[in-house]
Amino acid sequence: MILKERIESVELQIMRYLMNRVNLTEKEKYHYLNLEKGFEGEIKFDQLIENLQEEKYIINDLLLEVNNSFFQIDTIIILQGVIHFFEIKNYEGDYYLDSEKLYSVKTSREYKNPIIQLKRTETLFRQLLQNLNQNFLVEGHVLFINPEFTLYQAPMDQPIILPTQIKRFFQDIKKMPSKLHDGHRKLAQQLISLHQPNYPFTSIPSFNYEQVRKGITCVNCNSFSLLTKGWKCICSECGQEELISKAVIRSVEEFKLLFPTEKITTNAIHKWCKIVQSKQRIGYILGKHFKKVGNHRWSYYE
Repeated sequence: MILKERIESVELQIMRYLMNRVNLTEKEKYHYLNLEKGFEGEIKFDQLIENLQEEKYIINDLLLEVNNSFFQIDTIIILQGVIHFFEIKNYEGDYYLDSEKLYSVKTSREYKNPIIQLKRTETLFRQLLQNLNQNFLVEGHVLFINPEFTLYQAPMDQPIILPTQIKRFFQDIKKMPSKLHDGHRKLAQQLISLHQPNYPFTSIPSFNYEQVRKGITCVNCNSFSLLTKGWKCICSECGQEELISKAVIRSVEEFKLLFPTEKITTNAIHKWCKIVQSKQRIGYILGKHFKKVGNHRWSYYE
């Protein structure tokens, strides 16, 4: 049973929009691509564990805080006798470990060692469980999900699950009987209630309204090459068609995420969408899909 679904982080959504609308630096683009690749790996992991038949609670994307320290857990699986938590990595290519440092064989670039990160998470997670007066066996794992990943000099005594070991690992879990009781559900609910929705440490670059490119993007290829014809937007790049109303609603959600302190007004969205000539049409769409607050020139939508 999945008690908390996985969703794209706000950081990933914002970076995806900025990739289209702002001239990012190479470092910022690299960060964005890492976010996308990481999320892709997490989705692959979710598909992997769909067929686990035993009783279990699955909790995804938890951001927790204990003793003023934040820590993030990609996935928790609560079983009868043990809590498994996973740090999921979607690295691709050949890597090696040397003196607790992780390097790419091809580029010699150093990466953060996920085992060190896992040990910190495990320590904080145990402290949190103690604070909740919960006494469960905890096992943390770094799981490398990409089949094109190889790790040389991997120590055998570390909690690493390599791509060739994943199938056997979950086969072993399937062999273990698991019957959950109220204590397991209480723990799961406590953990979800402690989730912090706003991560205080992100790498979103600073930007302002003037810097950001305006216009509706294609729902299929993200191009700005849209034309309006009747009730539809048509992309001249890929031919994708979309109702103007749906395209405007998408753009409003994008505007809200990028500029959360700005009010949603007819004028603001008309300027933001750019290609919809009629303000009246924008106002009609906003009025139909959002709640209007106030009247006349001071009105806005929520």
